[in-house]
Amino acid sequence: MRRGCVRDFINILKSTERFKSDQWHITNSTYKFLNGSYIEFFSADMGDKLRGARRDILYINEANNITREAYLELAMRSNQDIYIDYNPSHSFWNKEVLEDDNSELLILTYKDNNGLPQNVIDFLEGKRELAKTSEYWDNWCKVYLDGLEGKLQGTIFTNYDIIDKLPENETRLLGLGLDFGFTNDPSSLVALYKWDDKIILDEIFYQTGLLNSDISNKIKSYGFQRSPIYADSAEPKSIADIRRSGINIKPVDKGRDSILYGIELLQEQKLCVTKRSKNLLDELSKYIWKVDKEGNNTNVPVDSNNHAIDSSRYCAMMVLKKKTTEGVRPFMIR
Repeated sequence: MRRGCVRDFINILKSTERFKSDQWHITNSTYKFLNGSYIEFFSADMGDKLRGARRDILYINEANNITREAYLELAMRSNQDIYIDYNPSHSFWNKEVLEDDNSELLILTYKDNNGLPQNVIDFLEGKRELAKTSEYWDNWCKVYLDGLEGKLQGTIFTNYDIIDKLPENETRLLGLGLDFGFTNDPSSLVALYKWDDKIILDEIFYQTGLLNSDISNKIKSYGFQRSPIYADSAEPKSIADIRRSGINIKPVDKGRDSILYGIELLQEQKLCVTKRSKNLLDELSKYIWKVDKEGNNTNVPVDSNNHAIDSSRYCAMMVLKKKTTEGVRPFMIR
């Protein structure tokens, strides 16, 4: 933040001879104007700044790097206009904002920047030739030259379609997966359904701050208390608490290579994800492999953007079968 928007703000004031050092409070990153109004800079991961405080105008820089929950906390406490900027490197919660009739999308590219040095323009446009033969550079040019939505390189799941809703009377519930969270990470529950030769993933809830009793009540409110629910075995106390409330919940063993096995198992399926599974869809668009020093994908996933995916993986490991070159065998965790 200090190297980006704060530095730009101060440089703009100085270049227009409007910067007053006694009006800049560096400790709390606040600049107060002579008329009493002020601009405050803060990070979106500072929870105490997101809750309680109100403002007239909200500006979010690099909005694709903050969570939907953080945006909602900020938006509900803003009295007037909201501005967000982002590089459209991948899909995120901005689509929900654009569904509002009061929203407007403005696409700006390097061609709209009259102050851009010629050497930077030459650098950017030089990538057009590379884009003719490279999927990477084609995606790069789409995002950074044309302002169009691209996709993250190295995404783990590409084998899914989005469906409007669960087909009526055509699906069979296989089970549900539960991933525990609390303060920063959400608790997530995802249902898996069999639909012809496809597997449907349907997000049930995805929320922070849930106690075990809250999770139990939510499961009952959706009518899944008798359905098999598979949860992270690293939380035996939570599983026991929830089971005592009458929920049919069981632990999933996470042995060596279980993450990769679960990923491969889901990759083998023809997946469908319901449109209402917004957090799961957001995670699927961001879940990527780690890269080595040369920029090549490894077989280790980045451990983020995976709470609903982990829920799906837990259930899949218990209810689906793993394909092999010799046919189909039950999936085993090593």
